[in-house]
Amino acid sequence: MKLPKFLNTRLGFFSLLAILFWVKNICAYLFEFNLGIESVRQYFILFINPIATTLFLLSIALYVKRPKVSYITMMVIYFLMTLLLFANISYYREFTDFITINTILGAGKVASGLGESALRLFRIHDVLYWLDFVVLIVLFARKKITMDERPVRARMALAMSTLSVMIFFGNLFLAEVDRPELLTRTFSRDYLVKYLGINAFTAYDGVQTYQASQVRAEASPNDMDEVANYVSDHYAAPNDDLYGIAKGKNVIYIHLESTQQFLIDYKLKDENGVEHEVMPFINSLYHDNQTFSFDNFYHQVKGGKTSDAETLMDNSLFGLNQGALMTQLGGKNTFESAPNILEQVDGYTSAVFHGNDGTFWNRNETYKHWGYDYFFSKEYYDVNEDNSFQYGLHDKPFFEQSAKYLEQLQQPFYAKFIAVSNHFPYSQFTGDEAGFPLAQTDDETINGYFATANYLDSAVEEFFNYLKASGLYENSVIVLYGDHYGISESRNTSLAPLLGKTEDTWTSYDDAQMQKVPYMIHVPGQTKGGINHTYGGQVDALPTLLHLLGVDTTNYIQLGQDLLSPEHDQVVAFRNGDFVSNKYVYHKGSLYDTATGTAIAEPTAEQQQEVDSLKDQVSQQLATSDQINSGDLFRFYTKSGLKELDTTQFNYKDAETQLKEAAEKAGADSTSVLSQNNGVSTADLYKTQTYQEIHGTATADSEAAEK
Repeated sequence: MKLPKFLNTRLGFFSLLAILFWVKNICAYLFEFNLGIESVRQYFILFINPIATTLFLLSIALYVKRPKVSYITMMVIYFLMTLLLFANISYYREFTDFITINTILGAGKVASGLGESALRLFRIHDVLYWLDFVVLIVLFARKKITMDERPVRARMALAMSTLSVMIFFGNLFLAEVDRPELLTRTFSRDYLVKYLGINAFTAYDGVQTYQASQVRAEASPNDMDEVANYVSDHYAAPNDDLYGIAKGKNVIYIHLESTQQFLIDYKLKDENGVEHEVMPFINSLYHDNQTFSFDNFYHQVKGGKTSDAETLMDNSLFGLNQGALMTQLGGKNTFESAPNILEQVDGYTSAVFHGNDGTFWNRNETYKHWGYDYFFSKEYYDVNEDNSFQYGLHDKPFFEQSAKYLEQLQQPFYAKFIAVSNHFPYSQFTGDEAGFPLAQTDDETINGYFATANYLDSAVEEFFNYLKASGLYENSVIVLYGDHYGISESRNTSLAPLLGKTEDTWTSYDDAQMQKVPYMIHVPGQTKGGINHTYGGQVDALPTLLHLLGVDTTNYIQLGQDLLSPEHDQVVAFRNGDFVSNKYVYHKGSLYDTATGTAIAEPTAEQQQEVDSLKDQVSQQLATSDQINSGDLFRFYTKSGLKELDTTQFNYKDAETQLKEAAEKAGADSTSVLSQNNGVSTADLYKTQTYQEIHGTATADSEAAEK
C-alpha cells in the first residue's frame, strides 16, 4: 500500500492527526453523548467545534525545529487529547456528565469515575478510539510514513495557530447566536461541549476552577465572623401567632416556571371579546384563607435565572453577579440548605423531581451539596417527542409520573417539583391540549404565554387532586412560587396594552413591577392566611417557611427575613443593586414613589438620605452573599450545630431501589404513603384532563374516546 507523499511532510502528518481526532470527536458526539441536537445549525456547530482547539494544540509541535522532538510532541498532544476524550466517554456512561477539573483533582472520585467505570462499562467498539495509534506505529516501523527533516517555517506555524484562533471565534460567534450568554450563564456542561467541544470545555472549566480556588484560598474564619454579625443584626423574629403552625408537615414546593404575578386573577380577552381566566385554580389558592399569599413578592435572579431562584429559595443566598452559582460553585461549596437543615433538625427526607437532564444547571452535583436524598431527573420518566420539548417533560405527564416516586418517600419529606412547560417560546401545545386562546399582540412570544400558563394551572390542579386522593394533602405544606419573569423586559412595551397601559406611558417603574412573581404557602387546615402586602423577595422564603415549621433560625446564616414577621424591613434587593421598598422604587437610575408610581426627579434632602440608606442596605446584603459564596465561608461556621454533610452518601442512580431499601429498613415504622396503604399504589388515583374537558368544550366523539 502506497500512502500519499503529503503524509511524509510534517504538515501532512499534522493534518492526518487533526482529521483522525476530528473523526473521533464526531463519533463520540453522535454515538456516546446525548447532547440534544435540535437544529441544522446545531449540527453544523457540532461538526466544526473540534477543529479550532485541535489545530491550536497540535500546532504547538510545529514550533519545534528538531524533527524527532516535533513528531514526538505531536503524538503526545494527540495521545493526551484522545485520553481526555475517552475519559469523558467512560465517565459519561456512568454519570451522564463530563469530567470537570475538580473531578480530576479529587483522587477518589477520579478512581471510581475513570478507573472502575472504564473497565466495567468498556464496549468492544472502544478499541477504535485507540486503534490508530497501533496503525501509526506500524506505519512508522515499516517506513510507510517517515519523518520530515525540514523544519516548518515559523510564519507557517504562527499562521496555523492564528487560523485556529479565528476558527474558534467563528465557532463562538455561531454558538452565541444559537445560545446567547453561553459562557456567562453556563447553563450546562452539555451545552458547553455541544457548542465548543471537549477541549474548550475543559480549558474553560479550568479557568473558572482556578479563579474560584484563588478567592477561596484567601478566605478566613474572620470573614465568617463578619457575616454572622451582619445576619444577627438583621434577624427578624417570627410572628408568635404563626410560629410552628405547620410543625412536622411535609413540604411540597411547586416551581411555577416563568410565572409572573400579573397572571394572578388575569382574564384574557379573545378576538370576540370573551374573557378567559388564565389560572383559575391557582387563583382559588391565592384567595383561600388557608394560603399565605404575597402580592409584593419579587424574583431576585440574574444570569442563573431558574438556578438562581433555587439558590435563593433553598438557601436564602443570592446567586452570582455573573453566571450561575449552581454551575460555578454548587458542586464545590458548603451550604446550609433547607433539605439539610430539615433532615438534621426534624428527620425529613428530601427529593427533587425534574423531567429534564440532571446535568442542566449542574443539579446532579449541586443537590448533593444541598443535602437532597433523591433526585428524579429525566431518566426516571417516560419522555418522548409527544410529551416533551427542549426543556423537558410537559407538566401533566411530569406530575403524573412523579406520583409513583412521591408515594414512596418516608414522611415527613421536603419535595420540590420543577415544572417547565410554561417556558419560552410558549408554543408547546397542539392537539388535545390546544384550545386556550392566544393573545392578540404583534409578539408571538407574548401571544402564547397565556396558553402555556393555563396549561400549567390545570397541571397543578390535577396534582392537588392527587394529593387529596392519596391522603398527602392534609399533612403537607404546599408552596408555589414563580422563579423569574416569563416576558422579558424588552417585550414589556408590547405587553403594555394587555395590562391597561400604552408604550408611551410605560416607565422603568413598570419594569420593576414586572419582577413580581407569585408566592403562596398553602397550609391545609389553618385559616390564618390571606393576601399579605409585605414587600419581600425570594431570599426571604426560607426563613419564612422554617418559622412556620417551628424551626428556630437564630443560629443559621440566612440573608432574608421572615415575611410574616412584624420586624421584616420590606426592602427588596435586585441582583444589579436596584431595589424596591414599601416607600421607594429605584430602577435603572430612576426613583419612584412606590404607592403611586410617580417619578421623583428631584428628591428632597430627607428623601435622598432615605434612598442612600436603602442603597447601602441593599449593597451590604448583596456583598455579604458574594462574600459567603466566593469564599465558601460555611466551611468555617459551626454555630448552627449542623453536622458536616458527607456528599459521597448521595447517589442519584437507581433511586427506586434506594426507596425500597429505606422502606425495608423502616419496617413496620415506614411512613411512606405506599407503606401506609399496605403496598397498594396510589398512582392510579392520578387523573388528567384535556383542555376541552376542563373548559366543557369536548365533543361527544372525544368524550366517548376518552371513556
